[in-house]
Amino acid sequence: MKKILVLFSLSITFFSCQINNKQSEEINQVFENYYQESLRLYPLNATSQGDKRYNDFLPDNLTDKFKNEEKIFYLNFRNRLDEFDNSNLSKDDVLSKKVLLWECETNLERLNFKEQYTPINQMWTLQLNIGQYAAGLSAQPFKTVKDYNDWLSRLDDYIIWLSSAEDRMKEGIVNGYVLPKSLIIKVIPQLKTIINTNLDENLFYSPIRQFPSDFSEDEKSVLTNKYKKTVLNKIIPAYQKLYDFMKNEYLENGRDSSGINVYVDGSDYYNYSIKLYTTTEMSADEIHQLGLNEVARISSEMEIVKSKVGFKGDLKSFFNHVRYLDELIPFQKPSEVIDNFNKIHKEMTPQVNSLFGLQPKTPFEVRRTEAFREASASAEYNPGSLDGTRPGIFYVPIPNIKEYNYYSDEDLFLHEAIPGHHFQISLQQENTSLPSFRKSLWYSAYGEGWALYSESLGKELGLYKDPYQYFGMLSAEMHRAIRLVVDTGIHTKGWSREKAIQYSLDNEAESEASITSEIERYMANPGQALSYKIGQLKIRELRSRAENKLGDNFDIKIFHERILESGCIPLKLLEEKIDNWIESYS
Repeated sequence: MKKILVLFSLSITFFSCQINNKQSEEINQVFENYYQESLRLYPLNATSQGDKRYNDFLPDNLTDKFKNEEKIFYLNFRNRLDEFDNSNLSKDDVLSKKVLLWECETNLERLNFKEQYTPINQMWTLQLNIGQYAAGLSAQPFKTVKDYNDWLSRLDDYIIWLSSAEDRMKEGIVNGYVLPKSLIIKVIPQLKTIINTNLDENLFYSPIRQFPSDFSEDEKSVLTNKYKKTVLNKIIPAYQKLYDFMKNEYLENGRDSSGINVYVDGSDYYNYSIKLYTTTEMSADEIHQLGLNEVARISSEMEIVKSKVGFKGDLKSFFNHVRYLDELIPFQKPSEVIDNFNKIHKEMTPQVNSLFGLQPKTPFEVRRTEAFREASASAEYNPGSLDGTRPGIFYVPIPNIKEYNYYSDEDLFLHEAIPGHHFQISLQQENTSLPSFRKSLWYSAYGEGWALYSESLGKELGLYKDPYQYFGMLSAEMHRAIRLVVDTGIHTKGWSREKAIQYSLDNEAESEASITSEIERYMANPGQALSYKIGQLKIRELRSRAENKLGDNFDIKIFHERILESGCIPLKLLEEKIDNWIESYS
């Protein structure tokens, strides 16, 4: 009898394993189907990941038809995921399911808002991304004749998008959705740079100036003629038309207010933006108060540095001292800025192994930001391709070398390059155990939170020996704390652009020009600026929790591996994961 029971038990276990394996195969097929269909829907994502299948295509994402396609897409996959019982899935599959549900639900919520009425701003929108691709040095490849022809085809679609953008902005004027005038003023010169009939200087003619060496003369001649016609007869007229509209009719109708709370659904949209960018349920008031508390705490740390360097004035005077100190503005050529970042990399590299066992293989480079967008750009990281053939790139804007202050360069390198964005994004892309859709997924609270947390590792990595560089780290953290105050202030408390600029000037050492650009950035993309500090504080909290509960069992390299190994996930899911890891020791 016992033998029969044992055999019965074994058969049940075997049957259960078969069910679980089948469920795992089925849900992973759903994950893969989501990924593949999303690349078709968002072909620029495919291009950025090195997938060339859709390089000749760009959808007009401003149409009602496209919006309906998105709705059907996300509803379909949300409903498909609901068919799977978590009890029949592995913990990795459950996590992926939760992540994809988050994606579907937040995108469905996004579709309730009128984003199509403001399709262009000075910081984030398609005309700037396309400009990067047009330069021929970004994700859009220009290695074969087909690559060159694919880009021409994509530009035809882009011209349609430019026309739709103007139509949607006209509808926005009628319906009360327009940009602030201060942002429109920044877009106008960006458009003007493209209205240049001197092809040797036109951005969209760049690929012709950098033909691969294996192209024949006939191929070069044919492509040169095609690109001349496209730039002169299509791109320039399209930009001229949009430039005239924005310089005249749109600017005249631009709003004087700074925040989106003036829109009919502005408050709801800001609450959605908080959820989107922080992956939390925090309220604007909670975040505003948290920002005020962090500003006060970091100010106290800054006072200590001020005393250490022997400065006798108050903290606000010290900000001006740092802004204009000659020894912190030493460079004469932009190349010296790039050299300095490479020097920082070399200096910290020996210490990286003590904190990180898990490190990426993808190479990275430091480059100067392209001239056409440099005046309005912040330093940023562009990921490498999924196959590792294109490096991750840390872009540094240097609009005026005579004013370039390097007091925060060590901190900036840790954030944008190593161990910040380059480590986090490259490890995510290289992780073969993740479903394809998660390899390129981005949650700002996690990704920017990790990068800001990385800034705090400077002393452990052998940096911040110079008190001004340490002050640079405090300034960067203060900058993110200020964001909590001014972003919520602008979009929920009626703060003007000028009030937000003054609050920043009173509490940090950034230049007025830099601060102005930042405040206008928050105006253009509500809520995004909140993600950095919210994410950083959560990772700090999780590290402290692990250190306190694990004691001698705590290993910083393992902690960092647990944080990084799953790639970008919402903060709630990250906290669940780290708590489970801590509990596994008990």
